[in-house]
Amino acid sequence: MYHITDGAAISEETPLNHDERHLPRQQQQQKRKTSYRHLDPSVIVHSAGGSSDNSSSNDSNCSNCTTEFGSEQQPIVVADRGTNSSSTSRSLTTMDDTKKVLLKVGLDFLILCCVGFPILIFFLVGDPFKRGFFCDDESLMHPFHDSTVTNWMLYIIGIALPVIVIIITELCRARVKNSSETHPLKVWNTDIPFWVVQAYKSIGMFGFGAAVSQLLTDVGKYTIGRLRPHFFDVCKPRMPDGTTCADAINQGRYVTDFVCTSEKSSARMLKEMRLSFPSGHSSFSMYTLIFCAIFLHARMNWRGSKLLKHFFQFLLILLAWYTCLSRISDYKHHWSDVLAGGVLGATVAIVVSNCCTDLFSVARKRTMMAASLPQTRYELSPNHTHGNGN
Repeated sequence: MYHITDGAAISEETPLNHDERHLPRQQQQQKRKTSYRHLDPSVIVHSAGGSSDNSSSNDSNCSNCTTEFGSEQQPIVVADRGTNSSSTSRSLTTMDDTKKVLLKVGLDFLILCCVGFPILIFFLVGDPFKRGFFCDDESLMHPFHDSTVTNWMLYIIGIALPVIVIIITELCRARVKNSSETHPLKVWNTDIPFWVVQAYKSIGMFGFGAAVSQLLTDVGKYTIGRLRPHFFDVCKPRMPDGTTCADAINQGRYVTDFVCTSEKSSARMLKEMRLSFPSGHSSFSMYTLIFCAIFLHARMNWRGSKLLKHFFQFLLILLAWYTCLSRISDYKHHWSDVLAGGVLGATVAIVVSNCCTDLFSVARKRTMMAASLPQTRYELSPNHTHGNGN
């Protein structure tokens, strides 16, 4: 008969300390437990040697018990994936997640400020290029008209609508998947759902692209300084000699030195009359709504109706198209200004959505995998050659 004491098998004749052979089995197990109270309960110690049969029989009634080992036998320590170790490691990473998130959000905000701050400078103290005019230029003789799509309407359509669409789409995707996704981030002991992270990425890139599009538009406006179609109605120019465009001396003459004498025009209106090219409403609406339409194309995968997604995309593009047309009918811009602004906004939306975001990353991976695999029997045949077939 053999006993397990210090990790080695001994015979029945071997003397035991404290007459361990006569101790009850429960007291022996309690003694082994108390000798290893310093060990972490989440660590299981397995024997690297010794009698496997006896050790298994002794440990069959106590799965959580540990066995003492001698100096000759080295125990194999295996970390348990219990709640204690996981909670400890999770508590350690909580602070790291918080710092990482704060640094990322702070850096993103700083970059947005770097792009948006020049826009504010242009708006407050920007001085457009002083371009002259011909008194017989009929394209500048249109009456002043209030905007059909006002600024607050433009902000609601161009900012609030895409942000709401992005949030609702990501939330619906998270619910449709119906999977208990692990929370990738934990900030101040609060779990951040995965759909919130995805929405933050999309909204952040959307805001960055909007700032880029607006900055490019303002650079064009203040560099070109093109006069708006309602220039004569807003300005009523008078030359230094006291003559106006009604005098025959100024017909066919390119005027650069003049002052505006209109009493109904404010200082802001006199500044805005030189900011016709390109159209800000057109570039902003085309960027925001086309970006939203591309986002729906990439993220909205509801199989209930194939036309629903395309119907929403059509509505978004229709709003952008109507905004562009209203700038011409309101005599705010020339048709070339609207065309340039629309092309600029659409180009920025396509570049940002395809090159800066990860909206199509999964589709690109699938395309690359499909391109690397043979697709037809002809490609599987040994006679198939790539290239020009030579």
